[in-house]
Amino acid sequence: MKPFSESCEQNRAPILEVLRIELAGKSRLLEIGSGTGQHAVYFAAEFPELIWQTSDVVEYHAGIRAWLGDTGVANAPPPFALDVCKDAWPTARYDAVFSANTAHIMSWPEVECFFAGVGQTLDAGGVFCLYGPFNYNGLYTSESNARFDQWLRQRDPLSGVRDFEALQALAEKAGLLLKEDYEMPANNRTLVWCKHS
Repeated sequence: MKPFSESCEQNRAPILEVLRIELAGKSRLLEIGSGTGQHAVYFAAEFPELIWQTSDVVEYHAGIRAWLGDTGVANAPPPFALDVCKDAWPTARYDAVFSANTAHIMSWPEVECFFAGVGQTLDAGGVFCLYGPFNYNGLYTSESNARFDQWLRQRDPLSGVRDFEALQALAEKAGLLLKEDYEMPANNRTLVWCKHS
């Protein structure tokens, strides 16, 4: 039985609208934290000219492979192991990186590794699209995000909704410039950074 995420089904269409803009002309994308694999098969089918490389920690690989195998998308290779702090980042270069609902699951040291790794992996002019809930100026953007953050921290004290300003500081350190900040349904955002040329 394949793993299933309801939120993936709900957010994929709004995310696709953003990706149609941001991935125009891109050819090699690395997805970090592919999770169930649902996003990968949906987006890879929508971007047949793009290689959509999945990755995650090893425990999720069986589920990702199941989704890839069932749909048979030709442009989504099997996942490789990527624990952002422990595993070696790919030596191959990518002109896009996508990640959804990951920064609030990781610990802060992992978020630091995450941004540093993206900075190393992206080609000049490449884009990094990060979807999820974010705080601004230390404030929640909604009551539901405040409740979600409380739930996250009860489950894992090292996780939690991240402050945009803290992420922006990591992005700048990694050579990434903020390009867009898209408002998304359900009090989420898609942040897009571009690698310095």
